[in-house]
Amino acid sequence: MPRVDCCFIMTLQELAKSLHNCQKCKLAKLGRTQVVFGVGNPHASIMFVGEAPGFNEDQKGEPFVGAAGKLLNDLLASANLSRDQIYIANVIKCRPPNNRDPEPDEVETCKPFLMQQIQMIRPKLVCTLGNWATQTLLERKVGITKVKAQAFYMKDFVIFPLLHPAAALHQGNLLDTLKEDFKKLKEFLDKHTQPPPMEADAPAAPALNIESPNPAQMDLFG
Repeated sequence: MPRVDCCFIMTLQELAKSLHNCQKCKLAKLGRTQVVFGVGNPHASIMFVGEAPGFNEDQKGEPFVGAAGKLLNDLLASANLSRDQIYIANVIKCRPPNNRDPEPDEVETCKPFLMQQIQMIRPKLVCTLGNWATQTLLERKVGITKVKAQAFYMKDFVIFPLLHPAAALHQGNLLDTLKEDFKKLKEFLDKHTQPPPMEADAPAAPALNIESPNPAQMDLFG
C-alpha cells in the first residue's frame, strides 16, 4: 500500500510537538530558549545531522541558521543541493550552555528522538557533520578525520561523514578540505542519483538508488 503523505507529515509534526517543552535532560533548565527539532523536506532521500544548536539556532528554532549555516548553504550549492531538497537535524535538540560539547547523558537522552526522525523520513543517505554526529550514528569512538568523505553502509541507510562547517570557521585551513569533501559527496550523489521525471513541475528531493555493498565493503573500520 502506498504511503499516505499527509499522515506521514503529521507523524513527524507530532514528534516535534511532543518535544516542544521537553524536560528529559538537564539542558531544559540550563538556559535554552527553545527545542530545535529539525527542518527541511520530510520526504528527503538525504539528511544532514549536526551536533547541537548554537546561539542563533536557539533563538530562531531552526538548525544551521548562523555563520555555519551560511557556509553550509554554500557547500550544499557546490554539491547541487538546496535546503528544500534535504532534511537537517541535530543529535542534541537544545543548546548546551556556552556551546559546550554535549555530555554523554544528554546524547543518550536525545539520540532516540534523532533515530525516530530518521525512521520517519527514511533517508537513503545521512551526512553526519562533525565528531558527535558521526560517532553517535556509527556507534564508534572514531575521529572525523579518519572517516570523513567516505560511505559507510549501515542496515537501512548510508552514512557519509563530513567535517562540521563550524570547524572551518574556527580553523580557516580546514575550509579547502571541507570544500574538497563536498566535491566527493557530489561525486557520490552523481553516481547514485536517479534523474527526475520529465513531467516534474518543481524541484524534487534527489532520488537515490544505493545498492547494498559487497560483503568486503561492510567492514567499516577494517
